[in-house]
Amino acid sequence: MYVLWSIYFLLISYTGSGVLLRPVFTKQPGSVVFPLQPGENRREVVFSCEAQGHPQPFYRWKLNDSFILPRPGSRYTLMGGNLHISHLNKEEDVGIYQCLASNSFGTIVSREASLHIAYLENFKTQRRNPVRVREGQGVVLLCGPPPHSGELTFTWIFNEYPSFVIQDTRRFVSQKTGNLYIAKVEPSDVGNYTCVVTNTVTKNSVQGPPTPLVLRVDGVMGEYEPKIEVQFPEVVPVAKSSTVKLECFALGNPVPTISWRRVDGASFGRKVDINKASGVLEIPYFQQEDAGIYECVAENSRGRNSVKGKLSFYAAPHLTEKPQDVQKTIDDTLVWECKASAKPKPSYRWLKNGEPLDPMEDRVQANNGVLTIGSLNLADIGMYQCVAENKHGRIFTNAELRVVAIAPDFSQNLLKAQTLARQGGDILIECKPRMSPRGVISWRKGKEALRESHRVTVLDNGSLRISNVTKMDAGLYTCVARNQFGVASSAGSLLVKEQTVITSPAGHLDVTVGESIVLPCQVSHDPTLDLKFTWFFNEQLIHFGSHGAYFEKVGGRSAGDIMIRNIQLRHAGKYTCAVQTKVDSVSIATDVVVRGPPGPPVDCQVTEMTETTASLSWGPGMDNHSPILSYTIQARTPFSLGWQAVTTVPELLGGKQLSATVTDLSPWVEYEFRVLATNSIGTGEPSKPSKKARTKEIVCVIVSRVNGGGGGRSELVITWEPVPEELQSGPGFGYVVAFRPLGAQGWMQAAVTSPDASRYVFKNESIPPFSPYQVKVGVYNNKGEGPFSPVTTIHSAEEEPSRAPGRVRARSVSASEVEVTWKPLAWSNNRRRILGYEVKPTHDTASVIRTVGNKTSVLIKDLEGSSTYYMSLRAYNSAGVGPQSIIVNVTTKKPPPSQAPVKIMWNTSNSKVILRWDQVHALENESEVTGYKVMYSQDKHSRPSVVETNTTSLELSLPVNQDYVIQIKPFSEGGEGSSSGQITIPKIAGGTILTRKA
Repeated sequence: MYVLWSIYFLLISYTGSGVLLRPVFTKQPGSVVFPLQPGENRREVVFSCEAQGHPQPFYRWKLNDSFILPRPGSRYTLMGGNLHISHLNKEEDVGIYQCLASNSFGTIVSREASLHIAYLENFKTQRRNPVRVREGQGVVLLCGPPPHSGELTFTWIFNEYPSFVIQDTRRFVSQKTGNLYIAKVEPSDVGNYTCVVTNTVTKNSVQGPPTPLVLRVDGVMGEYEPKIEVQFPEVVPVAKSSTVKLECFALGNPVPTISWRRVDGASFGRKVDINKASGVLEIPYFQQEDAGIYECVAENSRGRNSVKGKLSFYAAPHLTEKPQDVQKTIDDTLVWECKASAKPKPSYRWLKNGEPLDPMEDRVQANNGVLTIGSLNLADIGMYQCVAENKHGRIFTNAELRVVAIAPDFSQNLLKAQTLARQGGDILIECKPRMSPRGVISWRKGKEALRESHRVTVLDNGSLRISNVTKMDAGLYTCVARNQFGVASSAGSLLVKEQTVITSPAGHLDVTVGESIVLPCQVSHDPTLDLKFTWFFNEQLIHFGSHGAYFEKVGGRSAGDIMIRNIQLRHAGKYTCAVQTKVDSVSIATDVVVRGPPGPPVDCQVTEMTETTASLSWGPGMDNHSPILSYTIQARTPFSLGWQAVTTVPELLGGKQLSATVTDLSPWVEYEFRVLATNSIGTGEPSKPSKKARTKEIVCVIVSRVNGGGGGRSELVITWEPVPEELQSGPGFGYVVAFRPLGAQGWMQAAVTSPDASRYVFKNESIPPFSPYQVKVGVYNNKGEGPFSPVTTIHSAEEEPSRAPGRVRARSVSASEVEVTWKPLAWSNNRRRILGYEVKPTHDTASVIRTVGNKTSVLIKDLEGSSTYYMSLRAYNSAGVGPQSIIVNVTTKKPPPSQAPVKIMWNTSNSKVILRWDQVHALENESEVTGYKVMYSQDKHSRPSVVETNTTSLELSLPVNQDYVIQIKPFSEGGEGSSSGQITIPKIAGGTILTRKA
């Protein structure tokens, strides 16, 4: 019996081979709206239902929760799982259908499928009485559609087909009632009106009897306020994502206008369609945010009327969490959770094998979609379905529960073949056989039953715990499991190892920034076990090689020492060495204190500013384990090159000093300050800069380098060096320029408002030329005026020279040089000065040459040989140039010889060098050779000595034992010619005669 139960309940699903144990729907029925034409009753409908399972499921059907019993000759036939209904009957066959699929594992129920039969019958009456109204009165013509099923649409024929009533602000056809509404009757409305009804499913249309509209003869209807005849319900439930249409129309004279609004003031979205002509508000794809109270307003000149209605959002249930197939053991507990989203909130119920689940037993509880079944037994096996529903729909989901009965089995969870334990530690040997129901577990050590004690305990789950393990606990342990279906066992060995001990003592290290240290981690351990060393810094794992090469492992097999190279402040903290083996783990911590320069001071503030001082305060930063000895203050301005040290009171700022006064500052300059701390190790990083602060303004600066002179006629030009911005001492800075003729008493003054100005020009026709003036320059700003500079004497603008230089002569000095001479003019008088002369060669693009002072000649160089130049001369001063002298001409000499000396021979005897070379002959356009220059020096770079000769040989007396470099060049009246190449004469040995040819 036990074996049969085990085999049956250990069956599993073979999805790969296509076989499925429990029934699962592959097709479910869908809702049908079936068109039935008038007089037709032979139509057939088929509901599909198909499920897979093993054994093959069989099928049953329900209509409105009652089972359908197909019999031979009935209108209901089952073909497989499909239900065929023939000769449809609109009274008997309309309703809710469900398919039930069952096999030996249980029953499942399909979703609900509705059957609706759409039809449209003919109008019963053939004639309607005339409707009599007065002109200007509103009227309602009733349609009264015939019996039907399915959605209808309505139109009206005026008099005869195909003249249809066109809807506008005066005429409206309700698609809810089919009635025709005319807000204000006009004479043109008189005639016959016929209602046409169309079924949207069957597509059939029928016409009602005509309704005559006749005008009464007792006068015209007067104006009256709107009367709303077409309105929507107070509450309109709307399904999620559906389209809702609200109708609103009013009778009235004049014809009313229709408008819509939301009572909560929210605006209509783009999707909302408002057809003012037909009085319809359409909202497609309805969502939660579209819900609310809507108001239709009808108004004309006689008054206003309105109607309100609430659109409420609803949604049929949609599953968000489904129960899954599960396999449990006997006495276990099942918890299934089923959740669905819906509006309003759904209720939940559970089916077992297609029937409502009976929660009468205490162990079965169903609460808000959660199904709990405790103490499971074989009777609980089956197919379960959660049904979530509200008034707008319901939804089904399936899950299978299997309850298995199994003899003890260790095949999936054998005891570990070897379990390692640390001597003195605790060990847990797990025993987890698979069995159902839960049985009894016992233990053996070797062949003897294991006795429990204060150290040896069998836990409730069957596992074995041994505390304070000793060497005697080593051995073979066997776990034995029993239930009513059988017995099984599994064995494993317990090996006891020596514990791991760290022999390095816990420590405290005190180091300085930049040093290198070793953190020890020495251990004693069981030699059969491998060690794993792991280091942590402030509880974070150290990844060696990823910390900028600061950390390095230096230990051996039984040591995990690490070195920290070039230690930094950020490396201060707690270092933990963790040692791990297969049986235990131990750790040791070392606190490392790193001493370094102080951290940046904090909260640097300017508390007061005067014209030249600033009061500062700050807070101490981190001393980094070395007391702060002193502070230094630095400042910078927009005009300084970076941060500069400043003078303070007190002059020396000790480590306890947290405030100081900075002195010797410039007035009206914006400053930033920062503070640096110093200890015995060094100076740390500076504080954050203080907020910018400006010293107060004063007026004390003196203008320097006051001068002047020059300028145009009748001008007095006064110049000075502008005061830099950092020395202007306040806003509104400018200059006061004072001047007077030499010997006068009173001063004339002028204000120059630009702080960058460097000159002032006073122009007055009464100013005589080159007259002496006393001048001084002062400053001012918003604070007031400052002192003047010392008085300086300058001259007003002078006149240009009035005469030209005389006795101008020019002579050629060489092929490239001309000397010009002249008789100078008087150096100065009371109207002008002569500052120098301008010589202008009038040939090609030669530039003007100026002399300075009272010179009477000038040498003009870099001219062309054998060329004629025209020279003129002018005197100049600060006012300009004078008249031009007479023009003289001069022709430069022929160019010097272009040929260099050749065939140079030399010989030496004792301390003499004798040189000989060939005569150089000038070309036709060159000046004749008048002599030669011989240049000699001890090396190529020293200044050579020069000897001239008018012959082609020369004897030189030179010291012995030295090398000499010699060059020879011809010269003529046109200048020096081309030089020979350099000749090197080696050291001269006494008494030796050498002859060479170059």
